[in-house]
Amino acid sequence: MTTGLVLFGRIALALGLIGLCAAPVLFSPAMLVLLTQALTMLTLAMLWNLVAGYGNVMVIGQHAFVGIGAYAFYGFAMLAGWHMAVALPAAMAVTLVFGVAVYAMLYRLRTAYLAVGSWVVAETLMLIASRLPGFGGGSGASLPTSLLRSLGARAPERLSTIYILVLVMAVLAFGLIWGLMRSRIGLGLAALRDSEEGAAVAGVNTRLVRAASFILAAPMVGLVGVLITLQKGRISHIASFSMLDWTIYVLFIVVIGGLGSLEGPIIGTLIFFLLRELLQDYGTLYLITLGTISILVVLFAPKGVWGLARRKLGRDLIPLTHDPKTGDLT
Repeated sequence: MTTGLVLFGRIALALGLIGLCAAPVLFSPAMLVLLTQALTMLTLAMLWNLVAGYGNVMVIGQHAFVGIGAYAFYGFAMLAGWHMAVALPAAMAVTLVFGVAVYAMLYRLRTAYLAVGSWVVAETLMLIASRLPGFGGGSGASLPTSLLRSLGARAPERLSTIYILVLVMAVLAFGLIWGLMRSRIGLGLAALRDSEEGAAVAGVNTRLVRAASFILAAPMVGLVGVLITLQKGRISHIASFSMLDWTIYVLFIVVIGGLGSLEGPIIGTLIFFLLRELLQDYGTLYLITLGTISILVVLFAPKGVWGLARRKLGRDLIPLTHDPKTGDLT
């Protein structure tokens, strides 16, 4: 029975991916916008899950790298006049440099000190961004029409192009995590997720694997910031460095779906957007509902919805655990 459910789940995931690939042809522009937003949040959730769920680096300042990617891209594309194909990887490189610098400042911190420290860094960078000359100050700046038209002559074409870029980004993030978990570092991350003390006793270089998860995630989060900028058509320190949009909602998605798994962010994203669509007309009730669900899950299902499902299935749909004898993924 459980084998059949696992097979059904894997087929559903495969069909979902096929549907996402065909979305520009199958769905309306409004639905395409919704899917673009969902894939953006899914990517952020997977990357935060890599850092916090596997690397055990409980940061609440991920929005800093979203903003850094957005502002770096604007600087290279608008102020320096670089082509988008060059500005995009350059923005990721800048985010990588900041990721190394931020981790160097925070790596000694743990638990609440790490969370608060990462938040302080993010808020400081947001204030600095609001005062950068050439970036619109406190009101931000819009991308020129010429740059947006390079994505498509008409609005529907631009929407499809951005959606494809976001889909590719989500697949790349998934592939990064999948490949990382197949490596020796991934084996260490899996041990770190289960027990940091046990991993250290077993000989895992916990400092190295924790640093790897944080630093490798940084440029991918910067890429998310670039694509969010293309979606919105502008940068601003409040939107680009939004803690609510790019960290708090992401935490909700991962906590609800299940920390330390690839299935968790997928399930959490589906739940988040379902609730958003059902409750978005009810004002503060939407946020109250999200908060209530988060508290209930933390109290009664700390491993999230996927944790409950995995108890029934006995295995993952997307296996990331290792066979103790062979070391291979099972």
